[in-house]
Amino acid sequence: MLFTRDEWPGGKNLARSPAIWRRMFEDIPSKNFGLNYDPSHLIWQRMDYLAPMREFKDRLFHVHAKDARIDTHQLDQVGVLALPNEYHTPKLPGMGDVDWGKFFSVLTDTGYNGPVTVEVEDRAYEGSLALRQASLVQSLAYLRQFLTIDL
Repeated sequence: MLFTRDEWPGGKNLARSPAIWRRMFEDIPSKNFGLNYDPSHLIWQRMDYLAPMREFKDRLFHVHAKDARIDTHQLDQVGVLALPNEYHTPKLPGMGDVDWGKFFSVLTDTGYNGPVTVEVEDRAYEGSLALRQASLVQSLAYLRQFLTIDL
C-alpha cells in the first residue's frame, strides 16, 4: 500500500483493488492463492468494500477487522492524489467509516468461516502496552455483537 513519501509512487503492495485481484487470480489460478481482506484499505481508496467480498468469496482466506476514518475536510484540501495519511486515519472497529453490521452480513452470506483478526493501527492506542491491550478489549466488545460464536 502507499502511505508515506518514501513509498511513492508504487508502495509495497500491488494487490490493492478488485481489477488487480482478477488479474492475479487469472495469472495464478491456484485455489491455494487468496486474499487477506481488509475493508479499511478500500475505505481510504474511496471504493466499495462490500461488493468484492461477494465476487471473491472463494478467495477470502483471512479477514482483518480494521476501520478507517476519512477526514472529508482534509480530503477536500489535498485531493485523492495526496498520500493517504494526509486524509485518512486508521481506527479501531466501530470508530471509522466501515459499517460493520453490513460487513458481517455480507461476510456470513459468502460462507466465510475463517479468522477475523483485529489489526490495531489506531495511533490513539500506540502509547503503551496498557493502551494496546485496551484496544483489543474495546475491539472485541464492539465486534462481539456481530459474532455468531461466543468467545
